[in-house]
Amino acid sequence: MKIKNITLLHLLWLSLVLGLPGCGGHDAGGKDEHGKHADKTGEAHALEGEKITVFTSTTELFLEALPLVRGQATTVAAHFTRLADFKPITAGAVDVLLSGGNAPEERFAVVAPAEPGIYQPVVTPRQVGERSLTLVLHTPEGEVRHDAGLIRVYASAAEAADAPEHHAEGIVFTKEQQWKVDFATAEAIKGVARASVAGNGTLRGRYDGDAQLAAPVTGQVNAAGSFPHIGMRVKRGQVLAYLAPRLGGDVDYAALEVAVTKARIVYAQAQRERERMELLFAQEAVAEKRKLAAQAAEQVAAADLDAATRRLGQYGGSRGGGMPIRSPIDGVLADVKAAPGGYVQEGMPLFHIADTRNLWLEVQIPESEAAQLGTPGGVWFAVDGREKPYEFEVGKNARLIAVGGAVDATTRTVPVIFEFANPDQTLRLGQLVKAHVRAAAEAREAVLVPATALQDENGMAVVYVQIGGDSFERRIVTPGVRDGAMVEIRNGLDAGQRVVSKGAYLIRLSTAKAGASGHAGHAH
Repeated sequence: MKIKNITLLHLLWLSLVLGLPGCGGHDAGGKDEHGKHADKTGEAHALEGEKITVFTSTTELFLEALPLVRGQATTVAAHFTRLADFKPITAGAVDVLLSGGNAPEERFAVVAPAEPGIYQPVVTPRQVGERSLTLVLHTPEGEVRHDAGLIRVYASAAEAADAPEHHAEGIVFTKEQQWKVDFATAEAIKGVARASVAGNGTLRGRYDGDAQLAAPVTGQVNAAGSFPHIGMRVKRGQVLAYLAPRLGGDVDYAALEVAVTKARIVYAQAQRERERMELLFAQEAVAEKRKLAAQAAEQVAAADLDAATRRLGQYGGSRGGGMPIRSPIDGVLADVKAAPGGYVQEGMPLFHIADTRNLWLEVQIPESEAAQLGTPGGVWFAVDGREKPYEFEVGKNARLIAVGGAVDATTRTVPVIFEFANPDQTLRLGQLVKAHVRAAAEAREAVLVPATALQDENGMAVVYVQIGGDSFERRIVTPGVRDGAMVEIRNGLDAGQRVVSKGAYLIRLSTAKAGASGHAGHAH
């Protein structure tokens, strides 16, 4: 996404929709207009408490806590986010545990969130010193532990006042704002970066999974029950329609029926005559030539009956029918060119049947880049309307069918064909895609992030790094190759750091808003 200008309209929309904090007023974290926490007695503490962010495999905890003082009730704000969709946890109890430091474990509980995603347990510690802090979230799916590390419990408020303050750093984008929009973060990982060559691709049916049925003769198309329609699943051998051939002269269906009846009568007479002659010949009552003549006459009558039957069979054996048009494969009707009662010429297309359970992707690689391919290791491509690209690796979920041995004289491209399964039937025959064929060059280790995390801001590649639960840092990076859903970062980011993979544009707007007002925004 390339960002050139941040307009006043953008800033106004962001302030209204996301509720960006400005000067004055109250935020959602229980603070007064000066950003100070208020306790139950209404007294404001000027100190900023610790901000702790903990990730598990399923949740994110962002904890804001005032300095803990022995014997003093302190309300902490614990924000729980579900990583599956980065929305707030809306149900379940939370236990706050203080342990270690050669002191008994202390437990404080809250049975439900004060509002979606935000728990406000009241902690009244009885022991002083460094304590291990753990928050346990109880959900219907099970128990999730968040080990928040060591936290100090002070002996008095005066001692707490002398402790270092914790101030918000970076770009502030609160949890409440994150939960309102399409937002997500992802961890930068160590992986392999594989170079690829881009080309235009077309999805096709397998050579034995695609059938184009044309009219074998000129005639009229008649329905075989319910007339076929696009998307209809058919079986091999199923009659799709009948084609009634056009008959010459005065010949009609009734005349063909009469011809079959006559041929059947003649054949029956010839058969009886042959049997009679064979009996008489056995009794030496007739010459052998009469027996042979009777046998020949029966054979001629049988041939006439067969021909008459086949002519009538062109109508499917039923009045108004015709030649049966059968499906040669199992599949889905991709196209229907015929209409019931319609008149077609010989060779005109009638039905297109495709087995879309397995597809071929034919990618046209430019001649200038074909030499880089070697033996391709896979392919990936994006489709409009689908967030993640399709990725196929040879030997795992795809098969390499062929790499063209000649350059097309017109397009100056070399075809590369892959086969893969399409079980959910989401990919369509004839679909055009921008495909990237993974070259045979050796893959290299690299830091990888989702391609959606990379932003183009006035020609600079930028990612937004999460440095706290609600704070972010703009980072200029050097991208490398893209491999499917991931992109290589060569400089500016380390594995293990988290980047914004959805909603980075909104943080960009948040930065502009903070700069316009002269504030970075209030943290919870």
